[in-house]
Amino acid sequence: MTDIPTLGFLRDQLRRARQLHGLTQEELSKLINYSASSVSAMETGQNQLSADYLARFDKVLETGGLFIGMLGLIRLHAEPDWFRPWGEIEREAVALRWYDPAVIPGLLQTEAYARAMLRAGPFLTDDEIEKRVLARLARQEVLARDEPPQLVVVLDEQALRRQVGDRATMREQLEHLRSMADRPNVQVRIVPAETPWYIGLNGPFVLARLADGTEVAHLDNQLRGHTVDSPNDLAALGRQWETVAGEALPRRQSARLIEEVAKSWT
Repeated sequence: MTDIPTLGFLRDQLRRARQLHGLTQEELSKLINYSASSVSAMETGQNQLSADYLARFDKVLETGGLFIGMLGLIRLHAEPDWFRPWGEIEREAVALRWYDPAVIPGLLQTEAYARAMLRAGPFLTDDEIEKRVLARLARQEVLARDEPPQLVVVLDEQALRRQVGDRATMREQLEHLRSMADRPNVQVRIVPAETPWYIGLNGPFVLARLADGTEVAHLDNQLRGHTVDSPNDLAALGRQWETVAGEALPRRQSARLIEEVAKSWT
């Protein structure tokens, strides 16, 4: 079985490669158009490693794509085995309808929010947490591609008010959520806190539609998530989606509510 490199190993190799080429951090920074402080932060783990940084590093040092390939290998193995089938569906989807009563969806999370969520869970080492943060941020690339999926998100207001990380993390997260909601392919709607109990509070779910019209859903529980594709289950989730969407505020009112709650985290 091939050993999977850790992020710590990747950072060590970046530093070694730079030194073997006789470059200081400042000299490298000028070649790849990053600040010297960013180069230092990438090597020490203060900043999240980005594909753009590694691609420029590979090009300047003529490594043949070694480091971007290493990052891809880490990403591939960062998510739990049970998540990978859904990850493929998420990348191929042309439309996603996402409901969550408790947290901001992964595709819209900031790095700090994602890290704080993962730190709250059990049994993950620091390196495992960083790899999962890396993989989660990589998933968000689907929203930046030339033809991104249409993403409609319905959240319960509690997802905006339940603290994850510190107050600065929450403020940043809600500002990011508000910014993403301005994109033409992203819609975020909020079920207000005064809404009486409704069926969506039973748990989160995602409905995906592929280019050929196929529909698939994803459900999470305390142990793992699983993919659902039976017609009866999809029909039931479709009805639940109509219910939760019907409870949500319109798009503009939702945006104002997100802004108001973001200010409360100052």
